[in-house]
Amino acid sequence: MINKITRLIIVSILSLVALSVIQSTLIKNTYNLKKENFINKAKEAISKIDEYTIGIDSLNIKWKTFLINKLDEYSLNNLTKKGVINELRRITDSINPPYIKAYNEELRKKKLGYNLKFHKVLKNITLVSRGKKDTIFKGKSNPDFKLLGSDFENVKELQVSNSYWHTERSFSREINKKELTVSYELHFESTNYINIDNWELIVFGKMKLILILSLLIFLVVIGVLYHSIKALITQKKNTDIKTDFINNITHELKTPLATLSLATKMLKKEEVKTKPVIIDSVINTIERQNTRLQKLIDQVLNNSLGYHEIKLNKQMMVIDQYINTVLDDFLLSVENNNVRLERCCRINNTIALDKFFVTTALFNILENAVKYGGTKIEVNCSIKNSKSLYISIADNGIGISKKNQELLFDKFYRVATNEIHDVKGLGLGLYYSNQIIKAHGGAIFIESEKGNGTTFIINIPI
Repeated sequence: MINKITRLIIVSILSLVALSVIQSTLIKNTYNLKKENFINKAKEAISKIDEYTIGIDSLNIKWKTFLINKLDEYSLNNLTKKGVINELRRITDSINPPYIKAYNEELRKKKLGYNLKFHKVLKNITLVSRGKKDTIFKGKSNPDFKLLGSDFENVKELQVSNSYWHTERSFSREINKKELTVSYELHFESTNYINIDNWELIVFGKMKLILILSLLIFLVVIGVLYHSIKALITQKKNTDIKTDFINNITHELKTPLATLSLATKMLKKEEVKTKPVIIDSVINTIERQNTRLQKLIDQVLNNSLGYHEIKLNKQMMVIDQYINTVLDDFLLSVENNNVRLERCCRINNTIALDKFFVTTALFNILENAVKYGGTKIEVNCSIKNSKSLYISIADNGIGISKKNQELLFDKFYRVATNEIHDVKGLGLGLYYSNQIIKAHGGAIFIESEKGNGTTFIINIPI
């Protein structure tokens, strides 16, 4: 059974890991789809602003015209490549404030619901003249050159598009009284980027319902598995306890039944029938064993009662007299001569309790001290009272581990030594004692360490 439970736990853990992986993959795919959809909508919102907004379009024409003029100067060797780029930077810096203002105004009209920024980054400027390429600017070998737009760090996922501007240019200029015609092709490449504040959080916000449902499903699965495994382990423990109880009660019943069977056979013998003394002895044996059987049955029936089912017949008792009487009776019932009982019971207050039931509870605890004691048993009983009566019963026995203390008052539970129950009993005594004290509105506490004896403390309200 243990192996089955272990296998079940391993399979459950592996299943949870597999479920986690599958769920994580589904969430990741959903995130990617939501992100792509969100970014595409943002791209769509700004895709036509540059081309179809008069103010922005005029600013674009301004810097492009300016660049063509500077490239003309470069073609005539009147300006260096660096000079062209510096002049381009100067013109774009000058028109950038009105460009950003116009762009933001268009974005406000679209009512996107989030803060979006935009800029163009120069990637490449190449002139082709008479079949020869002349690279004015190459983005890979230079830091990003922002043409127009707001300042922010570029993110590949938020790249909107690549722009390509191609034009053929031809112009004439009089130089040294000679007409000079210059022709070239311009290849201009730029990349458009957007930036959205906390865009990852916005995407996750759109996935809020999916994330919550996924988490709830995962927690439900963990909860179901946990309670299933816990119920299985509890069932296993209960089965072991009941099996142990059946074995114990069977063992307890065998002895009187065997004795009764033997006594019956003796009464059938002819030589016994003529001897009244033997007949009387056998009858007495039958009566004793019958009484023993009846006590065993009564113990099982009575000890199965819960504290709310116990009907108390309370009477006022002088505390010290009552406790000392119980201890005296206990000493008379003990067959072991190696029992030493110390007592400190000098409180003459009175308390209302059911004498029969409380005596049964005390006897059960005292008998346990003898059962689980060593060769020389020492039991110490003391009492004190304030608002409650406290009865302390301490022994020098084998002690009880913390693990077993939690189960000590469970029905049918018995503490085993090295996994073997080497002390006779049904596992009902302490359970019944606890129910009796509960019926009086009190409680039983235990203080113990393995190998260092045990102390039971009974608390009954006065």
